[in-house]
Amino acid sequence: MQSNAYPQLYRLSQLRYSCRDYSDRPVSRDTLRSVLDVARLAPSACNRQPWVFLVTDSAEQREAITGSYDRQWIRTAPEFIVACGIHDEAWHRGCDGKDHTDVDLSIAIEHLCLAATSLELGTCWVCNFDPAPIAEAFGLPAGVEPVAIIPIGYPADPQAVPEKKRKSLDEIVRWGKF
Repeated sequence: MQSNAYPQLYRLSQLRYSCRDYSDRPVSRDTLRSVLDVARLAPSACNRQPWVFLVTDSAEQREAITGSYDRQWIRTAPEFIVACGIHDEAWHRGCDGKDHTDVDLSIAIEHLCLAATSLELGTCWVCNFDPAPIAEAFGLPAGVEPVAIIPIGYPADPQAVPEKKRKSLDEIVRWGKF
């Protein structure tokens, strides 16, 4: 293992973007398993891991996903992962009961997205969708909530990494008080 992985992590962070145009090149199950294994390693509050990742396995599930989100670009993705939270398994802060499902799942999803980027795959977080058809198509039990859809595949144009438009460190960091 390289002793200084920071340059590699920084580069992956620069290359990761919300891909909205995929090639029709299939993604192997082994590649998907590799990406999901990195998500498995993500930290969670009290190591509760209140999540399950569902990978589309049928035309019905694919249609439920593409039908639940009103944008045509999503249909170009060859694969979909649905990140689900399990609120009853999550840690809840003692003083006010704050549920950490979404926090924990977000960490795992971004691990997944960075792993995908390292394998030259594109991903996108999709949260603006109707969860009901997805819950039905995947047979989700009560208490398991679809939180995000992650379209995943090889970008149609691998060179099309957009310029990052981010606030400067001075705009987002305060030393001491706000």
